[in-house]
Amino acid sequence: VGTMAAMGPLPAMGALPPLPTLGVPGVPELKPLTRYEAMRLGPGWSHSCHAMLYAPNPGMLFGRIPLRYAVLMQMRFDGLLGFPGGFVDRRYWSLEDGLNRVLGLGLGCVRLTEADYLCSHLTEGPHRVVAHFYARQLTLEELHTIEISAVHSRDHGMEVMGMVRVPLYTQKDRMGGLPNFLANSFVGTAKFQLLFALKILNMVPEEKLAEAVAATQRPKKGALDHAGGAA
Repeated sequence: VGTMAAMGPLPAMGALPPLPTLGVPGVPELKPLTRYEAMRLGPGWSHSCHAMLYAPNPGMLFGRIPLRYAVLMQMRFDGLLGFPGGFVDRRYWSLEDGLNRVLGLGLGCVRLTEADYLCSHLTEGPHRVVAHFYARQLTLEELHTIEISAVHSRDHGMEVMGMVRVPLYTQKDRMGGLPNFLANSFVGTAKFQLLFALKILNMVPEEKLAEAVAATQRPKKGALDHAGGAA
């Protein structure tokens, strides 16, 4: 994609440390790049910024399944799941100022800073887009306040259909919870960013993420029964 040519030579600061990768079987890797590299991309690149808001959750589902964390995503107008955020015009805004401007339309009670920056990746597809991702840990009470305020935002029921929490557990049937959630349709890099954040922030063990992804690739039992009946 001509990334290095667009960035130009890097300063003489020694070898850059290796960037973390997702490393979950069944999920195509996106090309990671540092924030410095992303800021040196040429004017032909667009920048998108999205944020994951989460909080430790001591709750137990049915009194026996640890919930671990409450992680917010949203159902979009197009029926796809995504994170709050959007495109940032780098001619007028820094990444964080642009992100906060977009978040202010629906989540006006939270502001992110550079300290919340998590990663940047080049996206797949015909458009030259670099996706920046942020993560902010809140208290469960703060997260609930954001959920309530989102209902009263001007985007609610229009561009955003509602906030949802991501189930981070897997039930005994190996599909209930995270596997079923991952079987939904996600916009752009949202599914990759979700899995990346869950791994990097140690919210779900890597082997559990791999099992959840693998479960979504198996035919569902209902489909197998139907196929058997048809045969």
